[in-house]
Amino acid sequence: MSPVPRRSLLKAAAVAGAAAQFGWTLGARDATAAPRAETSADDPVTLDWLEDGGLGAAPGSTVGVPWPRGLHRTDRTFALADADGKAVPVQSWPIAHWPDGSLKWTAHAVSSGSGTLTLTAGTPAAPEQRATVDKRGGTIDVSTGVITARIGKSGATIIKSVTRGSTEIARSGRLVLLRQPEFEDGDQTTVRTERFDGTITDVTVEQEGPVRAVVRIDGKHRKGQRSRLPFSLRLYFYAGADSFRMVHTITYDGQQEPGRASGDFIRGIGVRFSVPMRDEAYDRHIRIGGEDTGLLREAVKGVTGLRRDPGAAVQAAQYAGEKLPDPATWDQRVTTRLQYIPEWGDYTLAQLSADGFALRKRTRKGYGWIGAGGGRRASGFGYVGGVSGGLSFGLRDFWQKHPAQLDVRDAHTDEAEVTLWLWSPEAQPMDLRFYHDGMGQDTFPEQLEGLNITYEDYEPGFGTPYGIARTSELLFWANESTPPAEKLAEQIEAVRVLPQLAAPPGQLIGAGVFGKGLYAEPDRSTPAKAKIEDHLDFLFTYYKDQVEMRRWYGFWDYGDIMHTYDTVRHQWRYDVGGYAWDNSELSPDLWLWYAYLRSGRADIFRFAEAMTRHTGEVDVYHLGKWAGLGTRHGVQHFADSAKQQRIANTTYRRYYYFLTADERVGDLMHATVDSDETFLALDPLRKIRTEPYTPDRHALSIGFGTDWSGLVSAWLTEWERRGPQWKKARARVLSTMETIAAQPNGFVQGSGLYDLDTGRFAVADTPKVEVSHLSAVFGLNELCAELIDLVDMPEFNEAYYDYCRYFNASKAEQTARYGSDFGNLILFQGHSRLDAYAAVRTGDGELADRAWEKFYTSDGYRESAPWRTEKVTGPTALVAGGEATWVSTNDTALYGLAAIENLALLGHRMP
Repeated sequence: MSPVPRRSLLKAAAVAGAAAQFGWTLGARDATAAPRAETSADDPVTLDWLEDGGLGAAPGSTVGVPWPRGLHRTDRTFALADADGKAVPVQSWPIAHWPDGSLKWTAHAVSSGSGTLTLTAGTPAAPEQRATVDKRGGTIDVSTGVITARIGKSGATIIKSVTRGSTEIARSGRLVLLRQPEFEDGDQTTVRTERFDGTITDVTVEQEGPVRAVVRIDGKHRKGQRSRLPFSLRLYFYAGADSFRMVHTITYDGQQEPGRASGDFIRGIGVRFSVPMRDEAYDRHIRIGGEDTGLLREAVKGVTGLRRDPGAAVQAAQYAGEKLPDPATWDQRVTTRLQYIPEWGDYTLAQLSADGFALRKRTRKGYGWIGAGGGRRASGFGYVGGVSGGLSFGLRDFWQKHPAQLDVRDAHTDEAEVTLWLWSPEAQPMDLRFYHDGMGQDTFPEQLEGLNITYEDYEPGFGTPYGIARTSELLFWANESTPPAEKLAEQIEAVRVLPQLAAPPGQLIGAGVFGKGLYAEPDRSTPAKAKIEDHLDFLFTYYKDQVEMRRWYGFWDYGDIMHTYDTVRHQWRYDVGGYAWDNSELSPDLWLWYAYLRSGRADIFRFAEAMTRHTGEVDVYHLGKWAGLGTRHGVQHFADSAKQQRIANTTYRRYYYFLTADERVGDLMHATVDSDETFLALDPLRKIRTEPYTPDRHALSIGFGTDWSGLVSAWLTEWERRGPQWKKARARVLSTMETIAAQPNGFVQGSGLYDLDTGRFAVADTPKVEVSHLSAVFGLNELCAELIDLVDMPEFNEAYYDYCRYFNASKAEQTARYGSDFGNLILFQGHSRLDAYAAVRTGDGELADRAWEKFYTSDGYRESAPWRTEKVTGPTALVAGGEATWVSTNDTALYGLAAIENLALLGHRMP
């Protein structure tokens, strides 16, 4: 069926003339027929580190690099060199393709190098010490050329041993889960816990070297026949490294009923290793990280500070972690009394909040603890071992994702035990119960009334954490001896900020990925441009500072930001329904990633990285009937009853994945490929739908805005990654684009009936006008910009351009075009980027002018806003800091995206 005629783009000469007049590029509509990129395949790409210092003590780094369409064939190989032209070993592989089959993104793994590196087409250098994998025996043996890890294929021992040369550094790597069946709220408590051990169900070797090897382990924590919290681990090994990285994911599958004290309350989540202790007690060392690169540096049996002095050289050697001279050479008043010096076998550092850690030690189990110091924010790093070897270990985002803890036990015996607690057993048990009793909201009308006062979309039974997940990152070093302080400081830095190699903004922009032309490098060449750049900097800095001031930290919370401010309380509305945690509402994730793509700023990357880790795991269900759906903003990340595709949107994950090739985020994106099936399980409009509707496999009501933009993002990503379902995903992209374009009113039709088996929308017989202010603010513009460049479908292009033309048009213009206006809309400033995009693509000067008019004079942030913070202190606020009462996250995300895209598209036509 042919679509209803629209304002035509057939006047190619006129359009081209307008484009030439304004200096615009229309862009190719046909992906396969597009001209070859002007960039030469021989042109180098300069890669650099996000932060200064290079790789440091980290095992390695992996970076994603985009390429213009048609530049490289899929079998292209790449070489890497340092600033002196010396070859650097690199392992490369494709992570995305253009529709014509050429490389769109490649990943490159390095295990050495500092300073800038140059990537070119060529033959990669082989590492002197290769990463290898041997799968032939009862274990999977991975070697970096320096260390070897024996990984279990079944049972409860994940890593059977880690050796360096012939020396075993660690053994029996395992996962520990502590469950508490009751939550005691009273003064008198009887705590009963039980331990579940991580048990392997599946092991997959994903990469086998030569620079990087990756092993994935899946399983569940088990106790007898019961299981809790499925886990997924990835172990990363790099050539020549003495360390490895662990990416650890748990998915919550317990039950915690609101109002009840019984359920699955998690008391501790840990990763545990045993460490052989071969040296004399005075040659065994403990190192615990404090603030910054601070360290507790002690021996199990200390010989410093005694009443008798063994000698300055002996004391200095022990503090440095070196082997002590033969005790026969010491002052014999010490040597003959060594048996009277206590041996401190147990250490614990607990970080129960973002603002304080406490360190203590004891001689052994059953004896009293002695305080050993404390501070604000520990690094999450430790070491146990001796002069013959030892294990360094670290938990990334240690204080940010409190409560966390490090334990060393039995260091005075033949085998010490190390546990990195992702959830500290000394904290309160993990309480994920819904926070209120429903307050009588038993029916849809009552729930809508509640929505009208607290903005919370409540529904009984929907505020469940069942199926949410969390990912953590850990690092381990197998040291041949106790490292010197300088080496330990490097290891601490790697834990605090994992080194990340990055492609420059010029490459990210020039390759034409993520919406060609939608972002450009910051430009302060005119006062108007400089002012917008200042505003963008202000907004990012403000949120970064608010994270610190408001303590938006914690295991389940870190990475998210709040939605709306309470100007009376001088506090974000953390306890008011849908005004609390943001959960990606109106795409702050997208704003942050665009801000990074154009600037290359490390602080923006790290902020966006934390948000991606959070929103992709905590705000989305990964198990159960709502798997593939996310939860709308609320007091708890899982609390609101609006479980929708827009929050599980793959758009928000793609940036981090393609920039880093992170496999866990790749899992999350692949998991959403079939999320169109979720519309059978739950109707997102069930509370407000007026017409009769029962979800049917062949007639599912799906919106063309927030729903489809999330679905098509998942399909597009699977297609370009050439994932297991890429052919199905490609068909879904094309069929839904075609059948949206064929609707009587295109995107303005609002929604359609979707067939799960054919992947097509039924084309309506009669036109309808159904436009929401939310439709385009969850990534629709950015996705359509990509699709229009990728797919040759002029009818779709025109359908989207029409939507862009008329959202910000007058009601009279809307009525003249569609027979009805769009009703009372909002968010015009954010939609100005649709005006700008359509203006450039069609050569419409009036749209270009309207883009800046709506940006400057409609809703959202005005130039007349204060664009500064005001200082608040006690008793006005809980802690001293700054506030900008006029800032809201909805407006910030919309302003940020509109500013970035308008500057890139129409910066030369600013008023």
